[in-house]
Amino acid sequence: MLGWPFFSKKPDPVIRPLESRWFADAARLHGRFFARAWSVSDFEQLVRDRQVVADGAFDGPGKTCFGFAISRFVAPEAELLSIAVEPRFQGRGVGQRLLSAHFYRLAVQGVQEVFLEVEQGNEPALRLYEQFGFAKVGERAGYYPKQDGTRATALVMRAVLS
Repeated sequence: MLGWPFFSKKPDPVIRPLESRWFADAARLHGRFFARAWSVSDFEQLVRDRQVVADGAFDGPGKTCFGFAISRFVAPEAELLSIAVEPRFQGRGVGQRLLSAHFYRLAVQGVQEVFLEVEQGNEPALRLYEQFGFAKVGERAGYYPKQDGTRATALVMRAVLS
């Protein structure tokens, strides 16, 4: 018979394409992390583009969307436009699983390298990106507006998909 610890383990997230029924959750989540939050309409317009790949992290039955990644590509390059994971799910490997599946979908589209911008000093994001081989290739001073009205430097990073 299976004991209690087996049942107390939370299931791994299910990663699958982000569909319109989840755009409100994605917009809410985006607004938690970015001063210029994307609206439901922004997600609709992006995902309608055939050059965009959008994935979500869900609980098993798909009742809860707690993360997303969205990229635009023109093979052989892509730009990771945004990624967010609910704070209560951070540090559990959700971002890693999400990006792994997301980058696989990009590779299927012929993408060989991915670029992104990340706020300088965002150590959790930088650690995640470094796990995927991203390295700094430039920076944009004063690029990101912050919620307190100041502006932050963006690091431009690049990784080769293998």
